[in-house]
Amino acid sequence: MSESTRNAEAPREVELKLVCAGSDLTALAAHPRLQGAVEIQPEPLVTTYYDTPKRDLRAAGLTLRVRAKGGRHIQTVKAGAGDVGLFDRAEWETEIAGETPDPAAWAGTAAEAVLRDADAPVEKLFATLVTRREFPVQQGESRILVTLDEGRVESPAGDTPLCEVELELQAGEPADLFQLAQALAETVPLRLGVHSKSAVGFALIDGNGRSAVKAEAIDLPADASAGTVFRQVARACLRHMRLNETVFLEAGQPPEALHQIRVALRRLRSALSLFAPMLDGDPRAMGFADEIKRVTEPFGHARNLDVFLGDTLPNLAKNRPDDAGLDGLRERAEVERERAYDVVLTTLQSPQWRSLIIDLAGWVETGAWAAQPAAAETGRAFAAGVLDQARLRLKKRGRGLKHLDPHTRHRARIAAKKLRYGAEFFSGLYHKKKARRRQEKFGDALSDLQDHLGVLNDLETARSMSESLSGPPMPGADDPSVLDLLKAAADARSDLLDVKPFWR
Repeated sequence: MSESTRNAEAPREVELKLVCAGSDLTALAAHPRLQGAVEIQPEPLVTTYYDTPKRDLRAAGLTLRVRAKGGRHIQTVKAGAGDVGLFDRAEWETEIAGETPDPAAWAGTAAEAVLRDADAPVEKLFATLVTRREFPVQQGESRILVTLDEGRVESPAGDTPLCEVELELQAGEPADLFQLAQALAETVPLRLGVHSKSAVGFALIDGNGRSAVKAEAIDLPADASAGTVFRQVARACLRHMRLNETVFLEAGQPPEALHQIRVALRRLRSALSLFAPMLDGDPRAMGFADEIKRVTEPFGHARNLDVFLGDTLPNLAKNRPDDAGLDGLRERAEVERERAYDVVLTTLQSPQWRSLIIDLAGWVETGAWAAQPAAAETGRAFAAGVLDQARLRLKKRGRGLKHLDPHTRHRARIAAKKLRYGAEFFSGLYHKKKARRRQEKFGDALSDLQDHLGVLNDLETARSMSESLSGPPMPGADDPSVLDLLKAAADARSDLLDVKPFWR
């Protein structure tokens, strides 16, 4: 984006972020699409990030930086940290006299009020040092600046490598960014980026970049349209998946990261199902749902083995200390888990997987679904219809819960899970205290039901797994513990149906 002075309406930066390894970045520079472009002279960039001691700018979703570029200093305020892949942010850029932030240059930007209220000086937090290569590319009718950045982030907490690709839309349509990304990814293993450079720096100084993360709350304005809600939900699911995918691939394949990848993908598939009334006019919607289910089926097997080895077998060992068959069962399960993890790793490292995620992100941002009439409907009206149907489905599938066979009970569990995800997806639309209180009560009752159904599902999975691994018999349907859980689940379902829906 060209440097600009402050305006009443902030200039916007629209770019697609991708990440890869340093060696892949070198190979990417030789890609035919870039070799055909006239490369802008490579240059070193040193960018320093600032905030108040209490991180007031960060809390407001803003960043303040000063970039040394060709003997000049450019101060930039950016609003919004982006989601995943596509970053569409307001930014204010001003040339200043030196390397220290100039208060006059943030006047009139989104940072002005925050820093005025904070009434505290800004301090240096971390810096990025990169070598930047830029290639102007024509994609369709769009002009795109391809930027290859390789270097590191430096902070008092240590350093970390930085290697990313940015496709900045200078003119044209965002869909062309994803088309170009797919063309580049045919020869270089590119993945969707989930962190801005500032986010990488904050993760470094916070020391939390190597752990699995849970789903984040989805911020929504009360007047958001159904289309806006879906896009924000899908972005959040993709971000959740990619954050944990990175942890899984780079931090020794921790089981919790795999679990969170599965949660993110289940949430995404649930969103595609819950928003079906809006997405039905776009034939790609269910195609994505089917493909995600097909490709990630082995993830469930790996996770089930984690639970079996981490929870089920230790509990059995306590209750059956003299059962000699458990040691052999554990050994067979560990071998099977190793095989299952190999399949997961192969999937996540495959070009088909990376391409699917880029394609899916592009569809979320630019798909034909956004032109459907239902996308313009108010989010609250859409939510009421969707959540009513999800609640009714659970009510029907859970009838006679104490006497349902495992397969039918599993369908009730899926209905409960989908209702919970839907309630979480739409919760940001309801800001009033009364609705918030109802949300909390509804969420507690639904969580109670899910907990009981989840334990029953784990027991059934453990029984099937023990059979497949030639292990000892597990508790059956007539076991007192199973009967107690069934009664508790049936009671929880009744309690849930007595709670007034927060969306009404």
